[in-house]
Amino acid sequence: MPYCLYLRKSRADAEAEARGEGETLARHEKTLLELSRRLHLEISEIYREIVSGETIAARPVMQRLLAEVGRGVWDGVLVMEVERLARGDTIDQGIVAQTFKLSGTKIITPMKTYDPNNEYDEEYFEFGLFMSRREYKTINRRLQRGRIASVMEGKYNGSKPPYGYRRVKIENGRGYTLQPDEEQAPVVKLIFSLYAYGEKRADGGMDETGISKIASKLNSLGIPTAKGCVWTASSIQTMLRNPVYIGKVRWNARPVRKKIENGEMVKTRPRAKPEDWILKDGLHPALIDNKTWETVQRRLKENPSRPCPREYETQNPLAGLVVCGICGRKMVRRPQKGAAATLMCPAPACRNISCRLDCAEDRILLALRGWLSGYQLPYEAASRQTPQSEWKKQALAKMIRKQRELIKQQERIYEFFEKGVYTTPIFQERLKRNLEQLEYTEKTITQIQAEIQALKPERNKEILPKTDPVFARYEYGTPAEKNALLKSVLKKVIYTKAVRTHRNGAPDGFELILFPRLQKGHTDNG
Repeated sequence: MPYCLYLRKSRADAEAEARGEGETLARHEKTLLELSRRLHLEISEIYREIVSGETIAARPVMQRLLAEVGRGVWDGVLVMEVERLARGDTIDQGIVAQTFKLSGTKIITPMKTYDPNNEYDEEYFEFGLFMSRREYKTINRRLQRGRIASVMEGKYNGSKPPYGYRRVKIENGRGYTLQPDEEQAPVVKLIFSLYAYGEKRADGGMDETGISKIASKLNSLGIPTAKGCVWTASSIQTMLRNPVYIGKVRWNARPVRKKIENGEMVKTRPRAKPEDWILKDGLHPALIDNKTWETVQRRLKENPSRPCPREYETQNPLAGLVVCGICGRKMVRRPQKGAAATLMCPAPACRNISCRLDCAEDRILLALRGWLSGYQLPYEAASRQTPQSEWKKQALAKMIRKQRELIKQQERIYEFFEKGVYTTPIFQERLKRNLEQLEYTEKTITQIQAEIQALKPERNKEILPKTDPVFARYEYGTPAEKNALLKSVLKKVIYTKAVRTHRNGAPDGFELILFPRLQKGHTDNG
């Protein structure tokens, strides 16, 4: 049987590349190919992993390799060192060791060949995985201590600077600090001034300005966020609470928390209480004076966000599931007096048109039933046909058509600007919207293409999600129960509606792209 190569870039490799030591994967590939020629091994495939994930769940290439090793596809795997295979917890290490042992697949490194059927090699391999995990924890503790020491010295540790600043290297020293951005800094001062003191009226008086009004004002002035998007109330509120603008640096404001969802470990970053922060004077200059800062904080306390009561029940069966096809935000439920609730994008300037929530819910269930019916074919027919692949190909074709339309639209925008039909502000606004949609469409195309590539028809019988109980229980469930049932079989749904329907017309007119949650053990992420 053939052999394969597994190449993975670690944090130490990235640091070595920064020192000019060359591209890691290329060097490792050359070394392992020379080893294979020396040992007269036939290399049929090379796996490259750029993601530096702590767990197997965060490494899709490793998942695919393990699935093939488990099926006995490979006689051996060439890798630079066993630590490249697993550096996660004992569960991940056990999965790797057990998979190679049961399939009898060898692990070949430049230093040693590990035969899982050899008792001593097995013991040495497991010891190597244990030591790699211990080394990982030691490195992680050292990094955390270094970050905290850096904060205590007033340095900025974030990878991205807050709005209003630029991240710069400290001269004649290690670490980074912040410098005011010439274009963004005045916007920060305007936001704090409007919220603290209000906006001046024509008669000389001052009108109080709320957070939503500030967001609308910035959008009307055509001022973009750091990412080139529109301003929202939540982004303004986050800025008003950030002490970086009075010359402080903080750490541990949003610590990483791990939890299990649907049998998988996921990482979240909840907001910590201010008393849990590490807050120190920074090396960077302040943009806001203390008087304005204290006025803003007092107003925020007087107008706190409405807390969710513990007895609050979810009213939206699609909560956290439907994603806007234009800006990528999660769609939300908007209740209406005397009318059906609608599904809408929360971004004020987003052009995605809302629809009735019950219509979107019905269409999702209909599409899910149609997708499932393809899997309920006889197994012999399923081995010849690939309903999931066909479904994804249709979704890919739609996104490619949308990409072509956006490219043609971009050409027309340039043409109208050259002819003088568009003024410079209109040209910039329309081009920015076009580029945002084009970027999102291209990312979706790449994701669907990867899922089509990974989908294997012979796995149809194994990857069928447990959708039958969903349909049996859905009709009688509460909105919260319906939401949990849908999330058990769907990862997300992309919603797009570009044309507004007439008042008495059909209440749909939108497009949905579903991403089913397949059973564990399949390498597909869609």
